[in-house]
Amino acid sequence: MPQVFTEFRKKLEWNRDFPVRQDIKHTIPTKLYQMGWVNWELDSCIELESKFKDYVENRGSISLEIKAKISKGYLEFKGGEKEAWNRLQEYFWDKNLLRIYKETRNGMIGWDYSSKFSPWLANGCISPVTVYNEILRYEEERESNDSTYWMKFELLWREFFRWILRRHGKKVFNYSGIRRQTPNGLEQNWEKFELWRNGETGNDFVDANMRELLYIGFMSNRGRQNVASYLVHRLNVDWRLGAEWFESQLIDYDVSSNWGNWNYLAGVGNDPRNRIFNMEKQAQDYDPNEEYRKLWI
Repeated sequence: MPQVFTEFRKKLEWNRDFPVRQDIKHTIPTKLYQMGWVNWELDSCIELESKFKDYVENRGSISLEIKAKISKGYLEFKGGEKEAWNRLQEYFWDKNLLRIYKETRNGMIGWDYSSKFSPWLANGCISPVTVYNEILRYEEERESNDSTYWMKFELLWREFFRWILRRHGKKVFNYSGIRRQTPNGLEQNWEKFELWRNGETGNDFVDANMRELLYIGFMSNRGRQNVASYLVHRLNVDWRLGAEWFESQLIDYDVSSNWGNWNYLAGVGNDPRNRIFNMEKQAQDYDPNEEYRKLWI
């Protein structure tokens, strides 16, 4: 197992001994059998629902703001295999957005700057093998270009982190990561962490991203890299606090991808280079008209 993604990618892309399997064809079962050991405690479910309602209602002043933003149609994910297939059909075939994926993937507002497959992949509603094979079909029936390659490239990153976790195990969760060295971000400073968590650091680009995560449980890939870099390199806070917050909030939380990426940003993962982002430049490059910041702040 190569330690560096580029070596891993080349080994798979150029070696015919590593083919991606075809989808397993299956039929929908006609009957589901109740498992005898399952104990359905209805009272506890009702109690849980009640507690959740209280939690939502007690969030006070931000509740109307959250409803207003969600009502604009931003990222109202629905679970299940059918919805996953609906999204794939829409993104690849109906809107033909795979054709321009590489150009739009660093967007920050709305549905269509990226595929948004990650919540369904993370929850097992659709397989990465399915997505990969659908890309091949698209290349055969529509076109093959940099964007179709880039989506396969992103699936390969996901695969890479899964194998890294399999190889290194619990070291991925350690302070020193898989490289066993002192990371960037040294403090368990809870005051700084709370400002970051609630989107109140004073950096509007970071704060907008953190509020989106807080309100709807999702954030763009561009945003994730920036806020992680800010926590570790600007605030000097222990990277594990950020990884745990993402774990608790993201609707597309995936163990290996989340912790692998945080290892990477903290300088204790597969790439020894420091990933320090210039927030002002990032904001100018990816939110030049401040539309994203105005939406969330």
